[in-house]
Amino acid sequence: MPRLSVNGVDLYYEEHGNGIPILGIHGTPGSAFMWTDAAGELGHHGRCIIYDRRGFYRSAPPAPFKALDLVDHVDDSAAVLAALRAGPAVVVGRSSGGLIALELARHFPDKVKALVLLEPALFTIDPDASQWARNLRSKALEYTVDQPGLAAETVIREALGDHSWDSLPDEAKQIFAATSPAVLAEMNGRGMDLSEQALELGEDELAEIRRPALIISAEDSPEACRLVNARLSGALPFTRTVLVQGGHLINPAHPAVLDFVDTFFGEPDAWA
Repeated sequence: MPRLSVNGVDLYYEEHGNGIPILGIHGTPGSAFMWTDAAGELGHHGRCIIYDRRGFYRSAPPAPFKALDLVDHVDDSAAVLAALRAGPAVVVGRSSGGLIALELARHFPDKVKALVLLEPALFTIDPDASQWARNLRSKALEYTVDQPGLAAETVIREALGDHSWDSLPDEAKQIFAATSPAVLAEMNGRGMDLSEQALELGEDELAEIRRPALIISAEDSPEACRLVNARLSGALPFTRTVLVQGGHLINPAHPAVLDFVDTFFGEPDAWA
């Protein structure tokens, strides 16, 4: 099982293919396990690296984290790229992974060539989306007071509907359930989408992210996700937007993503 020791933690990671670095950052709850097929496909277009974020699944610590901050995840993603000598990379982030990708581009711009944002969880950018996230946080904390092991399931059911959880294969349910300590740790931390003090970025701060960005929304996702993407598409300097079928768990190797990777590096002037 390949592992990297960075920032005092051991992270599970995988590499697929060769060429242009592509870093995949999973959401919350989640794991790189859910990206394996997509990483294999992305590996035909570059050197795709995926990893379990600290506290999640194969990167879980011996004892649960009491708190996980956004800065922890951002620093880890930068350290993964540095350790593997894989920057600058196309960074593909889904949900809270997209939030991490945005902060990586802000604080470590030399490590990011371009962004693929699959409904990034920057809910504070829109008042209605922010209220939706606060309600989700409140319900998740309420339902898990006596059953903390249900944190991951509760977040998925409340955010995406019962059908989203019920339709998952048993193995996926077990993996998600095992991430519950990390889900709660992020709620107890700072900066993540369901933290009490979630990250807030203004238009000036977003305008500083001068990297090409592909922003993807899904037709059946919660309205809050589309509200965020609409705001981001107007705030980030160099964006393309795509609406795809399906729900919030957008395929990281969707044809729109593959086309973006290929077109961007094949015709860089298109982003000038």
